[in-house]
Amino acid sequence: MAVSMRDLDPAFQGAGQKAGLEIWRIENFNPVPVPKSSYGKFFTGDSYIVLKTTSLKSGALRHDIHYWLGRDTTQDESGTAAIKTIELDAALGGRAVQYREVQGQETEKFLSCFKPCIIPQEGGFSSGFKHAEAEEHKTRLFVCKGKRVVHVKEVPFSRSSLNHDDIFVLDTKSKIFQFNGSNSSIQERAKALEVVQYVKDTYHNGKCEIAAIEDGKLMADSETGEFWGFFGGFAPLPRKTSSDEDKPLDSHSTKLFGIEKGQLEPVDAGSLTRDLLETHKCYILDGGFEVFVWMGRNTSLDDRKKATAAAEKLVHGPDRPRSQITCVIEGFETATFRSKFDSWPQVTNVVVSEDGRGKVAALLKRQGVNVKGLLKADPVKEEPQPYIDCTGNLQVWRVSGNEKILIPASDQSKFYSGDCYIFQYSYPGDDRDEYLIGTWFGKQSVEEERASALSLVNKMVESLKFLPVQARIYEGSEPIQFHSIFQGFVVFKGGLSKGYKNYVAEKEIQDETYQEDGIALFRVQGSGPENMQAIQVDPVASSLNSSYCYILNSSSTVFTWTGSLTSSDNQELVERLLDLIKQPNVQSRPQKEGTESEQFWNLLGGKSEYPSQKIARDAESDPHLFSCTFSRGNLKVVEVHNFDQDDLMTEDMYILDNHSEIFVWVGQQVDSRSRLQALTIGEKFLEHDFLLENLSSKAPVYIITEGSEPPFFTRFFTWDSAKSSMHGNSFQRKLTIVKSGGTPTVDKPKRRPVAYGGRSAVPDKSQRSRSMSFSPERVRVRGRSPAFNALAANFENPNARNLSTPPPMNRKIFPKLISSDSAKLSVAKSSTLAALSASFERPPPAREAIIPRSIKVTPEPTKPKPETSNNDKEIKDKEKENNSVPVRIETLTIQEDVKEGEAEDDEGLTIYPYERLKTTSADPISDIDVTKRETYLSSEEFREKFGMTKDAFYKLPKWKQNKHKMALQLF
Repeated sequence: MAVSMRDLDPAFQGAGQKAGLEIWRIENFNPVPVPKSSYGKFFTGDSYIVLKTTSLKSGALRHDIHYWLGRDTTQDESGTAAIKTIELDAALGGRAVQYREVQGQETEKFLSCFKPCIIPQEGGFSSGFKHAEAEEHKTRLFVCKGKRVVHVKEVPFSRSSLNHDDIFVLDTKSKIFQFNGSNSSIQERAKALEVVQYVKDTYHNGKCEIAAIEDGKLMADSETGEFWGFFGGFAPLPRKTSSDEDKPLDSHSTKLFGIEKGQLEPVDAGSLTRDLLETHKCYILDGGFEVFVWMGRNTSLDDRKKATAAAEKLVHGPDRPRSQITCVIEGFETATFRSKFDSWPQVTNVVVSEDGRGKVAALLKRQGVNVKGLLKADPVKEEPQPYIDCTGNLQVWRVSGNEKILIPASDQSKFYSGDCYIFQYSYPGDDRDEYLIGTWFGKQSVEEERASALSLVNKMVESLKFLPVQARIYEGSEPIQFHSIFQGFVVFKGGLSKGYKNYVAEKEIQDETYQEDGIALFRVQGSGPENMQAIQVDPVASSLNSSYCYILNSSSTVFTWTGSLTSSDNQELVERLLDLIKQPNVQSRPQKEGTESEQFWNLLGGKSEYPSQKIARDAESDPHLFSCTFSRGNLKVVEVHNFDQDDLMTEDMYILDNHSEIFVWVGQQVDSRSRLQALTIGEKFLEHDFLLENLSSKAPVYIITEGSEPPFFTRFFTWDSAKSSMHGNSFQRKLTIVKSGGTPTVDKPKRRPVAYGGRSAVPDKSQRSRSMSFSPERVRVRGRSPAFNALAANFENPNARNLSTPPPMNRKIFPKLISSDSAKLSVAKSSTLAALSASFERPPPAREAIIPRSIKVTPEPTKPKPETSNNDKEIKDKEKENNSVPVRIETLTIQEDVKEGEAEDDEGLTIYPYERLKTTSADPISDIDVTKRETYLSSEEFREKFGMTKDAFYKLPKWKQNKHKMALQLF
């Protein structure tokens, strides 16, 4: 498109150079900038042009132009707004999407720019109306509609305007009332409260009372009576009258028209395809409610103006439904427009040059205008961040048939491509440990074991009351969080599970499972120590790539191969991963590309050609949020534009798509049946690819429950954890916020600072008390007793500890023991250790009876208690013989990981008052077992606070004990 200075209105010079909003009002057929202080104020007699500029991660600027037409604007003003919109697009390089907005029929995309709402005022520049002046407050009535954004319309202040289906806001001088129709939804009521807050801030300077009136309460309370008093008293509401806005949109067959000399010419075609659109023409796609104007790249500015005028004429025709007009430029079509065609190629042959934008920039630069925003900026280069604490606790299981097998810590980061795995990662959160439980599916894994893995994970998540984040990850699409947790990851060929072995036997194919005495080639890739992996590939020369480093492993020799296009950082990753692959006593031999030894090529079966380009990975793009409903296998989604945390309603489910990952957010009040379909919803979303962005069906999917949002999800929002911790439905929560005049605060510690790229940023971490980490398989207490740590050292190899798991902490469990006979105490401790050691050597069924399991939703049959061992009897005999209370206390201390809690006597244990044992105490007790504060209460005070004896308390399930302790701030 040719560009000249006469095409550019002076008012648009410098527009769209930085992210944000810019607004112009049409005055005397010219666009005049609106002061920022007046953004969001629209007059019914005017026409406006609104430019929304968004900065993308690629460095480019995206522009959306809306021209808004007031109810009382003139035909000339609306026509001028449409033409000036075309000129503004030309000034921006000819690639903006343009939307026609009519008062009362605005798109959600437009309204989202002015959250929570717009309330047009009477008046206008050239309409003959006088702008509203400051005067005494006038009582007004508004109707509010919408679940994602709110359409607000002023209606006559009378009872006849009310109905049972909508939400109404009555704005009086001293109080704002929200009337909730009995047939309105909770989400609509919650969104309307944002309008109430807007009215309060805009027209009352934030100082007035708020009241919520429920339809059907009649005169149940004083506020209800006060509300009906404004209408002359209560009377039954009239039946709602239908209006054009409430009528359903008639089905309208989609038609394509070409523009010839400003006139519409039908395009005859059996089906709509991209090939019908020619780059030197303009077209109109008429879908009834949605009307699109498509402008070819090689069309002139005059042709584009004629096409827009033709669309305006079309929607004003007789018997036309109310329509929205969207103008798109070739090469920058919206997903909605492309979806109207039966076939649309992923990549078109259109060459989109920067000439138009460059010429505009050159013209403006000669006039002294800063044109930085018109030129494409360099992409934002950010090191991948995991946004997760890497100091947590990791457990990994391999799925074999319908069972899961716990993998030793030394092998937790070694996966096989033919297997499925389950991992559970716990890390410190706000006031409790957070959990991430996920599945990893190898490329060669069988479908039966994938289904089994998902079923097992569902049970694990259910046993933890749906608090954990659930993840589904495929081999080759692992997110940064996954690599940061494992800190060094190796994928071997083949598999060890029953499913893979049976598959190989049934298909009679060669088993390629990795063997330590065989020849294996591994490609090393990643961006740093927190994101590195080694993947086994075919041991042939064609598997090499100049952009990577490799490890070639045989029974007696290990080679490291460095590609010519790699950096020192890539070579450092090789050294880190070598220890996971090669034998401890075998020295590696470095090989540089071009100087390889003959033995190296012999192991690969001879030298041959290989590629040099790097394997492309999907990059994270700007996120999109969708509200979703899933019924009878059909998924319906609606995009939420310019989203924030307040758009997440606790009754609904949402999908956050950033192209490389999918997050399914589940509100607390979503029914259990829909909750269980969250993973299916995520997979359906990937399958349909609603934005037509070529999503991978293997992209990671996370299931996130409200109140347990991890940092790698909340980073997409301005997040306030207090909001997600509130009780009640979305309306009740927002009503609390509106009435309190601000964001609610929760009396709990804030999330501790985290160095996401590695270890915790909190100094002296060993001094901090850690909570108990639950697992469906076992209970593991962080910070065990010194006695148990000494015993555990005989069972665990300290060199095999996962790097992401901190070493056990030594902490003082109880105050100084009251005993004068240390020799007898030593004998008792030795006996106790022997008894505990014997329990670990028993077969699995006996051991499971000793180690308590975490609480499960599905009750399990009770198991018989194990018989008391001889060592236990010896301890009891010694207690009786010596009448020694300290032996009993020390026995309980040593068995901290074995028994969840037993009642103990006050004798021999220092007693403290309740006020000094609270976590919020002004004078807290030090040098005590912080996980068992209740044991230091006297029997009398224990009964007074808990309403039961210690024996009765410790017979309760662990979760009930914790609930009581949290209520007393003893947790």
